[in-house]
Amino acid sequence: MTTATVQPTALQISFTTREKVAGLIRNQQFPLTSVRSAEVVADGLAAVHGVRSPGLGLPGARAIGTWRGRSGKTLVSVRRGRPALRVLLDGQPYAELLLDVDDAARLAAALAPTR
Repeated sequence: MTTATVQPTALQISFTTREKVAGLIRNQQFPLTSVRSAEVVADGLAAVHGVRSPGLGLPGARAIGTWRGRSGKTLVSVRRGRPALRVLLDGQPYAELLLDVDDAARLAAALAPTR
């Protein structure tokens, strides 16, 4: 399962080996100053938008990888029926993160006052 950790100056995202292989992604780190907003979405899989490029998309079950859309690239790792953390970023390779993480509400609250 994807893990997200709020460090003093950065948001650290770590993926399992299977997620890295399936989604063609790697661990990421984003400065807290680039976080524009953070919120919890009730159904992470339903919140995925755009075209998968590259990554794994199992319809109705799992999405891992990069999705590209009009608003930019989104780093995705979500499962069916689970809430997800949505983080909007400024000035980073990804415009948005959509992640199925434990205690998404706590992470959203921790990221909220960073701007």
